[in-house]
Amino acid sequence: MSAGNALVWGCAGVAALALNAGGVALFRRWALAREVLDVPNARSSHTVPTPRGGGLVLVLVTLIGTLVGVTAGVVAWRPAVLWVGAAALAVAAVSWVEDLHRVPLGVRLAVQAAAAVATLAAVGSLRLVAIPLLGVVHLGPVGAVLEFIWIVGLANAFNFMDGIDGIAGGQALVAAVGWMLLAASGSPLQWIAMMLAAGSLGFLFFNWAPAKLFMGDVGAVFLGFTLAVLPLMAARSEPRNAFAGVLLVWPFLFDTAFTLVRRLAKGENVLASHRSHLYQRLVIAGWSHASVSMLYGGLALVGVGMAALWTAGGRSAGAIVTAVIGVTAVGLWALTLVVEGASARRNTSAVS
Repeated sequence: MSAGNALVWGCAGVAALALNAGGVALFRRWALAREVLDVPNARSSHTVPTPRGGGLVLVLVTLIGTLVGVTAGVVAWRPAVLWVGAAALAVAAVSWVEDLHRVPLGVRLAVQAAAAVATLAAVGSLRLVAIPLLGVVHLGPVGAVLEFIWIVGLANAFNFMDGIDGIAGGQALVAAVGWMLLAASGSPLQWIAMMLAAGSLGFLFFNWAPAKLFMGDVGAVFLGFTLAVLPLMAARSEPRNAFAGVLLVWPFLFDTAFTLVRRLAKGENVLASHRSHLYQRLVIAGWSHASVSMLYGGLALVGVGMAALWTAGGRSAGAIVTAVIGVTAVGLWALTLVVEGASARRNTSAVS
């Protein structure tokens, strides 16, 4: 990238950040006036009614910024970008309605499924992916099925994980910066990642503990959807990029998968509301929202390092990535048990 282009990109990133921060501030005033509030209930991690739906600004800044970049010729035009943007907008739209009024789960899933299908039709399904310890895997027709599950799954996983101040915005910021580093210089993928990073950072100014605003479904589902699509686009040129996308969001994936398996093993209704994610258990045991969000942000940074190592190649990269992520994931689980144990002992001592 030339110095001139770097300057244009830098100015665009700063402008996106400023627009998002300013837009979120205005949205918060609107939400307070219209009483668009998240009122605490039995499973909430907050205690004060807080404006919700602020992720709408993040969505608009990201999509408009992307459209401006490709139509102005700052980045190479790719027709798939338009289709993916339209699909992401549809997902965000139904999520926004959910933030204002209840939308049946079946309707939301149907829109997400249609958006996933439209995305796969635009970018094509993967035939080859590279996975640590397995090497290059030929997916064949099953590739489209796996990509569909990945897109819808991560969109909802992000929504599940958006339960405390700063955690979803922090994970999105780290993942977006990761894609800025991993994507080809000057590519549409890098531009989208920059818009997403600017939007996430601008939103965090208001969402960091104690949060003045929540992103709502509109922001969380959009972030998950977008971060699911980016590796599918990047893997067209390099099969290792698909798993790199997994590494960039691995804390959310691990927490969601671990909690789902644990609840299934206990015979619980996985569709019922709960507070048993690892991040929620840490908060219940006494950790602050900021501490838990910083922990997950740090874990995401480990994923960025491993993604860089993985995409760089090397004979031992797969083994190192598997070992580091595996040990770190077990460490998160062990930490949760230790913190819960300490909390239980404190409560017992207080009672006695």
